[in-house]
Amino acid sequence: MFGSSLAIGNDILDIGSSKFDRRNDERAIGSGAMMPPSLTLGDPGQFEIPNVADPAHFCRNNFASACGNSDQGQSVKFAKGTTTLAFKFDGGIIVSVDSRSTMGAYIASGTVKKVIEINPFLLGTMAGGAADCSFWERNLGMQCRMYELRNKKRITVAAASKLLANTMSSYRG
Repeated sequence: MFGSSLAIGNDILDIGSSKFDRRNDERAIGSGAMMPPSLTLGDPGQFEIPNVADPAHFCRNNFASACGNSDQGQSVKFAKGTTTLAFKFDGGIIVSVDSRSTMGAYIASGTVKKVIEINPFLLGTMAGGAADCSFWERNLGMQCRMYELRNKKRITVAAASKLLANTMSSYRG
């Protein structure tokens, strides 16, 4: 059932690890290559499965949960965190974030609002501690409003970003 056409080398388990990066750096030295060689997994639209007798057992043992340190001994380390995407196009913008809020292995909510309106022309997204993010983005909204009242013009995105950066750097510990 699992022929050699589905074989996946051990190097695929190293993707995203420092071992993978070192090996690709070693391959690139002397070859004049600016980028590591591309990795081809299979035909587009096809789902790759491990070339093992029990794929479910293999995945359980090699792809641990993304919560806590349960992936400490795993071959593949998953990146954890909030995903935020923003796109600008002719008709406006699209901002998209995930909506899950977790605390360790506990999923606190699956419907968290992570896009926050700073003012009618600026949006912010949350990643990290929800209370801190919410507080600082509301604080930025207040600072932006104060700027508008003082200067009788709308604050630029660069200026709002600088305000937030200056506020955060003063609380650095």
